[in-house]
Amino acid sequence: MMDTPHPPHAAGGQGCHFCPTHSLNLLQLSALYAVSQVLNRTLDTADMLREMLRVLHDEAGLTHGLIAVVEPDSGALMVHSLHHPQAPQPETVRYQPGEGILGLLLEQPRTVMLKRVADEPRFLNRLGVYAPHLPFIAVPIKVGSAVCGVLAVQPEDEDDGLLSDRGQFVEMVANLIGKSVQLAREVAQERHALIEERDSLRRTVRQQFGFDNVAGHSASMRRVFDQARQVARWNTTVLIRGETGTGKELIANAIHYHSPRSRHALVKLNCAALPENLLETELFGHERGAFTGAVDTHKGRFEQAHGGTLFLDEIGEISSAFQAKLLRVLQEGEFERVGGSRTIRVDVRVIAATHRDLEAAVDAGEFREDLFYRLNVMPLFLPPLRERIEDIPDIAQHLLGKIGQAQGRKLRMTDAAISRLAAHHWPGNVRELENCLERAAVLSEDGRIDVGLICFPGARERGNARPAAARPAPAMHAAPPSVDDPSLSERERVIAALEQAGWVQAKAARLLGMTPRQIAYRIQTLNIEVKQL
Repeated sequence: MMDTPHPPHAAGGQGCHFCPTHSLNLLQLSALYAVSQVLNRTLDTADMLREMLRVLHDEAGLTHGLIAVVEPDSGALMVHSLHHPQAPQPETVRYQPGEGILGLLLEQPRTVMLKRVADEPRFLNRLGVYAPHLPFIAVPIKVGSAVCGVLAVQPEDEDDGLLSDRGQFVEMVANLIGKSVQLAREVAQERHALIEERDSLRRTVRQQFGFDNVAGHSASMRRVFDQARQVARWNTTVLIRGETGTGKELIANAIHYHSPRSRHALVKLNCAALPENLLETELFGHERGAFTGAVDTHKGRFEQAHGGTLFLDEIGEISSAFQAKLLRVLQEGEFERVGGSRTIRVDVRVIAATHRDLEAAVDAGEFREDLFYRLNVMPLFLPPLRERIEDIPDIAQHLLGKIGQAQGRKLRMTDAAISRLAAHHWPGNVRELENCLERAAVLSEDGRIDVGLICFPGARERGNARPAAARPAPAMHAAPPSVDDPSLSERERVIAALEQAGWVQAKAARLLGMTPRQIAYRIQTLNIEVKQL
């Protein structure tokens, strides 16, 4: 069918012939631009398909746009989206392969162009929206070589000889839809894989840093675990106290990964490892140009831990000036970056740890009392290893497994070696035990660790530290030992002072030259059961 020439019209004072093909091309170019905007705006497939049909209707004059997708299970075409402003979305309509014009495209993936819908007996018009006297175009949507759906439209005018041009334009749009669907599927698959990997890593980390991974069955450690499990459920600030090497960081890990904040980050900082000026930058961050070398804006640890947990190790080592800045964040949850004026609010749960006697530091004016009470909401006291000798076999086996994994072999330890470990005083606690076992593992040729491989360079063993002959056991009613006896351990000195003072803590503190706060701290950390007389 040949195009009929149209009369000239005036444009800019000059006559020109009106070209329907040229006009259609301009219309389709504008519609194609609108299509590209839709594709760039969203990866949500359902939203993208609906917007695509609207653009075809508004910009290209292609009405009653329909997109049907192939159901993976049945292989049938199901109508997914229909642009029909005067009618609501249809209920579920399906086409089996070979059924109607749409089903035909599943068996024979090719473009179908009808000059008049009424002239095609296979057209079912189940939706009842297509005008019988108007053309109809249906194009398969492909992902790769597979048909994943069908795009169908109806031009708003009767056949004007440009049906083939419109069909090519609809094919272009169908190809773009296919590419977008393929990209959306790939993104969804990657997201699903990432979610599975994330959940798997969370389970691994939760198991690795769980309470079950912290060895210890003594009564004092069970008490710590019970308290830690209880406080993990809430956002309460925790202060973990104990000597160096007792495992304070392990408890902090376990609290975080058993808390509702475990989906967010656990950020750590050793306050003793940085000078004050760097500590402020690390915690609060800095703005670009705040100081020489600050070429970019830097987020501090508080911002990094937003929604999660911040573990501040060695909190007792920060200066008095910095304590005031830290107190504001703990109280108000807000701060400014170094060199900045904008107030930043964060939601962070703080877990702090220290080996220092903070009560003594408060009394000496070295630590702010208000900051101490802000941190000491839920104190956890980790007993030293020498106070829980019964845990040494479990801890040693756990550490041997870790060392053996690093060395790629199985390590085992004799009962005599374990007995030698139990006789040591352990001033370095679990960290010293790990070093001792790693030393023995290096010296072992066959992975067997016997008593001869257990050594403590520069240290004293428990039996040598307090020989029995030097301090005979007192009789049942004998007077308590003197607090000035140099052979007494710290725990024994505190107990002796309490015995002499009739278990009145204020009197015992005076005997030891301590404050009541200091002796109360000693009683807690040394796990001394107070007698009621």
